[in-house]
Amino acid sequence: MNVAFVLFPNVTQLDLMGPLQVLSRLPDSTTHVVAGSREPVPTDCGVAIVPTASFDEVTDVDLLCVPGGYGVVDALADPALMDFVRDRGRRADWVTSVCTGAFVLGVAGLLTGKRATTHWAYRELLRDFGAEPVDERVVRDGGVVTGGGVTAGIDFALSIAREIFGDDLVASIQLAIEYDPAPPLNAGSPKTAPASVLESTRAAFARRIDAFGGEVRERLKARS
Repeated sequence: MNVAFVLFPNVTQLDLMGPLQVLSRLPDSTTHVVAGSREPVPTDCGVAIVPTASFDEVTDVDLLCVPGGYGVVDALADPALMDFVRDRGRRADWVTSVCTGAFVLGVAGLLTGKRATTHWAYRELLRDFGAEPVDERVVRDGGVVTGGGVTAGIDFALSIAREIFGDDLVASIQLAIEYDPAPPLNAGSPKTAPASVLESTRAAFARRIDAFGGEVRERLKARS
């Protein structure tokens, strides 16, 4: 099984590393972290990641995963990256994303008619790609699996591993990485965050969502 993670500048590091830590433990599999070249790629938190392969070196992909982050808009303007996602995604058994990586799948035409999710603040924008936004942490529609924002990538990866390999392996991985989250506050979702926190966070995201939505729609038009 070939698993390929797409890497681009200003990716959200945990979007990539959370599911990478899980899916790299799948048996009889090879994991690739793929970018335009093998040069180090900066993430959103200042740490660079060295790709294991370039786009043209990974021709066969069984499971494709696109993380999100501030760099998504620029990634949409990268012809080599988009060609890789479009081509490998159409041929893969599993096409997946974490957070705003869903918009790369959307512009590539891989979410049309699919139920999908992304970071809660951007979820409704999925309609622009013919997808049905779903208010869930992990959403599967056939071979398309999408995860919510950032930390949802771990749940997302465990869910995919369970679909492919069953409960025993996933329980073993979960225990091995001691994934037993116990946050100090129950504020990780719009459903549970205090109203004042939700309001202020929505306000902080508002301008970013408008700008992001405009850029993504332009990329969608360019594709058409």
